[in-house]
Amino acid sequence: MARAAKQIRALYELCAIALVEGRADLDGADEVGFDIDLPMFTVGRAAQLADIHPQTLRQYDRQGLVVPQRTEGGARRYSLRDIDRLVQAQSLSQDEGINLAGIVRILELQEENRQLRRQVKRLSNPAGSSIFAADTDGDIVEVQRSRSARMWRHDIHTRRRELPGSRVGGEEVSNSVVLWGDFE
Repeated sequence: MARAAKQIRALYELCAIALVEGRADLDGADEVGFDIDLPMFTVGRAAQLADIHPQTLRQYDRQGLVVPQRTEGGARRYSLRDIDRLVQAQSLSQDEGINLAGIVRILELQEENRQLRRQVKRLSNPAGSSIFAADTDGDIVEVQRSRSARMWRHDIHTRRRELPGSRVGGEEVSNSVVLWGDFE
């Protein structure tokens, strides 16, 4: 189990590096299955990944700019979303000269915009393209149906099946059965 945890941590670090370098974004990470809100990184590791001094991270936390989750002992743990926010905050502050209040507002608007894009994408999917299931914690999650599974179910529901023929008056009669869905 420890080996799997190390591999997962390594994958999250690779994803964080791709976010920092601009080779990935949160939507893409989310789409491929990363939990972008999973607290994975310590203050020191988050500072290394985002190339920010650890004291700056603590200051951002106090000011509400990037507020990481906390362990039971009170230690800060940063998620992929937090790493992305740190990089954006640094860029807006150093490259654009925007003050912290402006950065907070920009980051809020960017997150709202990202959520709206996800909602539009979800609503634009054809009806019946997703199903709902329970995850390991019992929470209801939306799962996208695959095209091949839909085609397979369509074929099953619309295909005619031939039953073995029977003889009526010496002649073989074909018995064709219509499966549900043929009459749609």
